[in-house]
Amino acid sequence: MSRRSVVLTVCAAVVVALLGVAAFAPLPFTIMYPGITANTLGSYPEKASDGQQPQQVITITGATVRQTSGALRMTTIEATAPQDSVSLLQAVRAWPNPREAVVPHDAVYPAGQNVQQVNATNQQEMTESQSDATTAALSYLHLDAAKVKVTINLASVGGPSAGLMFTLGIVDLLDGNGTGKAGAAGDLTNGANIAGTGAIDGAGKVSEVGGVALKTKAAARDGATVFLVPSSECSDARANTPAGLRLVPVDTLGQAVNALKALQQGTGTVPSC
Repeated sequence: MSRRSVVLTVCAAVVVALLGVAAFAPLPFTIMYPGITANTLGSYPEKASDGQQPQQVITITGATVRQTSGALRMTTIEATAPQDSVSLLQAVRAWPNPREAVVPHDAVYPAGQNVQQVNATNQQEMTESQSDATTAALSYLHLDAAKVKVTINLASVGGPSAGLMFTLGIVDLLDGNGTGKAGAAGDLTNGANIAGTGAIDGAGKVSEVGGVALKTKAAARDGATVFLVPSSECSDARANTPAGLRLVPVDTLGQAVNALKALQQGTGTVPSC
């Protein structure tokens, strides 16, 4: 073998070795994917599993609660744990997959925060979201918050993105057909499996939350046929939308209720992304 051939062989071996190391070396990325959904009108988990007993997601005292049908599903996304490294090989494999998203690690886990701090922030946002959802729903129904108490139990989920679906769950349990009058008959869902996402404030304004393209996958996986989404995130929601899932943009609680009423009654206009 000539000297040139030896040099080329050694160089090739070095390159292969470097590529092998690079393929498994940790990168500053996190992989996200569709998470759990929970019916805010029912219990979570919906069936007992791994020793976890179902618990009612929304409990209301101080007012008559209706027997509901259908589902109003809040949706989530999950991510690789902050201590788990993502290799180049994993990132390349996940990148073209519509059911996964590769994002900068700091976009999910802010630099300088440990797992406990991230979880604490997410739980604080969830607590505020539940409070705003209760305020928005009771205000919409003209009910006295001093008399009607709402408890939301979904300890395994953090962040603000379930606000809209919590609010609609409270409205449906107390109202039903979206008249704004507690005790009204009918169902806000008309028995359908509705999912959605969106933060909400006490005045009923819906705002964007992120991760919509993955949440639509979670919704479709769990049987939803309609997905409520903040209108500013329509373009993200349209990315590889699962077949059979109807996207309905909303900016306020009132718009969401009106859209569901139009869907259940088959009359009026239902907005579309």
